[in-house]
Amino acid sequence: MAGRTIYLDNNATTPVASEVLEAMMPYFKGEFFNPGSTYDQARGPRDAVETARERVARMLGCGSKSEVIFTASATEGNNAAIWGTLRANAERRHVVTTAVEHPAVLEVAREAARTGWRVTFLPVDSAGRLDAAALVRAIEKDTAIVSVMYANNETGVVFPVEDLARLVKEVDPAVVFHTDATQVAGKLPIDLSGRLRGVDILTLSGHKLHAPKGVGAMFVRRGTRWRPWVIGGHQERGRRAGTENVPYAVGLGRACELATTHLLEAVRLRRVQQRLERDVLARIPFSRVNGQGAERLPNTTSFAFDYVEGEAILFSLNERGICASSGSACTSGSLDPSHVLKAMGVPFTAAHGSLRISTSAYTADADVDALLESLPGIIEGLRRGSPYWDVARNAPKEGADVFVAGKYREK
Repeated sequence: MAGRTIYLDNNATTPVASEVLEAMMPYFKGEFFNPGSTYDQARGPRDAVETARERVARMLGCGSKSEVIFTASATEGNNAAIWGTLRANAERRHVVTTAVEHPAVLEVAREAARTGWRVTFLPVDSAGRLDAAALVRAIEKDTAIVSVMYANNETGVVFPVEDLARLVKEVDPAVVFHTDATQVAGKLPIDLSGRLRGVDILTLSGHKLHAPKGVGAMFVRRGTRWRPWVIGGHQERGRRAGTENVPYAVGLGRACELATTHLLEAVRLRRVQQRLERDVLARIPFSRVNGQGAERLPNTTSFAFDYVEGEAILFSLNERGICASSGSACTSGSLDPSHVLKAMGVPFTAAHGSLRISTSAYTADADVDALLESLPGIIEGLRRGSPYWDVARNAPKEGADVFVAGKYREK
């Protein structure tokens, strides 16, 4: 690989912002003290953690910083949200979630189903949208928690969490509503004291908004029936045991502070997204945008290309110094098609040819230009080797065309 790296995989992780790294550095050496200690030297780290908590709370628009708990990741937060709720509501034996959740929720729900809880996995339509009426119908008398992601990590489809949380509370105020906001934080405004006041628990990860890997945050609304999941110490007001990771908490706080500025980039990123999608669909036949027609994040596009393998696309892009993905980095080692695309009904021929492009405030227009210069030729070259592709016509062989007039037809 020659030349500079073109990074278009920001839903997998983001580079640590220079301002974040600068804020963290003092707490690795000079201010290394345990914030739980009583001597004077520990006051600086202790105050730094609380300042970081205030910054996270401000980005989330929550009523009090005391509702924010630092975690090691969104995965930990999602486990804590679900298991902590189930432990605190032992008489309630039902869980509701969706079929397109990140594995950090989906696998927890499956484990709950294996160990005695009933779990409802709500389907989505072909654009990845959730039917609010189906959610309401799914709630039972002993439903403990409803967990619906704020935005899908693969397609960028945004769920109407504000409305969904309100509907759940209208059916049964005792049901805990959790949302995994990992892909939304820093990309869309969050207002837990206002329009999202029906949300009881919200989780996020620092490395998706230019903080380092290994730190996350969890919002637990005051009064929510929930029990700590990580126990063994008094830290985080007794809600998450373990010595506070001071530099990483400081980094997350600074990243949340920067997120206000990054939100201003949403308009530019939306223009970049629209140009990218328009050009790809115009230049590459038998391609589609997964989730097209639904509200989506401004930084995320999931393409599906018939008759090519996603891994081959990524390999060819990698040779040109372009970093992208076929879906979730947490499942990239699997040869199976994405569970998200399968839930949306994307056919096998296209689900295997998926490509996710995710940008950030630091993505330059030239990065997308480089992708557009390379991608059409890559897809054309890969299709030449497909047994389903007619090279002379630059179209599928007779009987293989499942994608007609912008829609997949039944086989």
